[in-house]
Amino acid sequence: MDHLTSVELAVAGNEASDLLPVHSKALLAAHGARHGFWTVLDEGPVEECLALLLEKDDHPGHWFAHHLSVLPGREAGRTEDGEALAYKDGWVYAIGSHFGSKAGPLRPRRAFFSRFREADAARGPVPIQIVRNQFRLHRAFNDALRAHGIDTLPPGERSQARFIVETTQRGTARGKRWTRRLAPGDHPVNVEAAAFTPAGTLLLGLRFPVTTAGEPILLEIDGVEAMFDDDARTWPEVAGVHVLTGVTPPGTLTGFRAITARPDGSFDAVIGSIDALNKGSILIDDHPHGGGVECRHVRFSLPHCHGEVVAELAPFRNVEGLAEIDGHPYYVTDEDHRIALWFA
Repeated sequence: MDHLTSVELAVAGNEASDLLPVHSKALLAAHGARHGFWTVLDEGPVEECLALLLEKDDHPGHWFAHHLSVLPGREAGRTEDGEALAYKDGWVYAIGSHFGSKAGPLRPRRAFFSRFREADAARGPVPIQIVRNQFRLHRAFNDALRAHGIDTLPPGERSQARFIVETTQRGTARGKRWTRRLAPGDHPVNVEAAAFTPAGTLLLGLRFPVTTAGEPILLEIDGVEAMFDDDARTWPEVAGVHVLTGVTPPGTLTGFRAITARPDGSFDAVIGSIDALNKGSILIDDHPHGGGVECRHVRFSLPHCHGEVVAELAPFRNVEGLAEIDGHPYYVTDEDHRIALWFA
């Protein structure tokens, strides 16, 4: 990424996950901006972690950050670790990792979907809908991996103990009904990226698990909107499971870091390590060759899902978001207590 320029921004002393272009012209106008991105911060409840990164209309190249004011309703304070953003029909979706801390256990607060109307952000505090799924999607994801015959990397002993066994034990001790949705041999599922397809399904890019060949996995789910209907709530179904081939360096494990939809129906993505080095990750303890992998910008289409490398993002291992404006790529990296936005 030596050819890129960066600007550093600050939002609530927090790091950014993902980038999503702003679609609403009214929202851009309200801030005097020519371009903009949504980002989600990965520490704290989702209602405190949504922000805009905006380029001033009258000062091209000058970027500033705006922390969104949100009205969360009854789910206030009950989520954490937003990781992925996606856009459809005027709605911005913010999705939790469905994972846990690096040493486990899984955390039900991270198993959530949320959405808000983008245009509302031009007028003041934004009502947001939040739905926590109590490990329903964990169960659906694991069942789908088995049903589609995906040759997944076997769960390591430590990750199985800390993510599955310990989560089940904690839930049982607290009388949680969601424990029945966890089973021995399950993979801890880490959702890191999301984008809607032209057909209206939602692609979820997993950072983990990966295949035995080290390749990243996409889960395609259908029925996301119905999850937000309080009167007749139904849960999404897995419509497909895809393996991104052709872009994982030999001898490594790579998971998704970001996905963005392109106008022609294809997708760009960032892939990289399954977890960070030197931060107490149980996954890296079990799978050392999954750490220290430098990020790659790749492109693919469904249903074949064979990727091509667009750009090597070395030496960066911490690219968290990717988006495109007017044919130019933008990236955001995970930095301590700040946001670094990179562009040509």
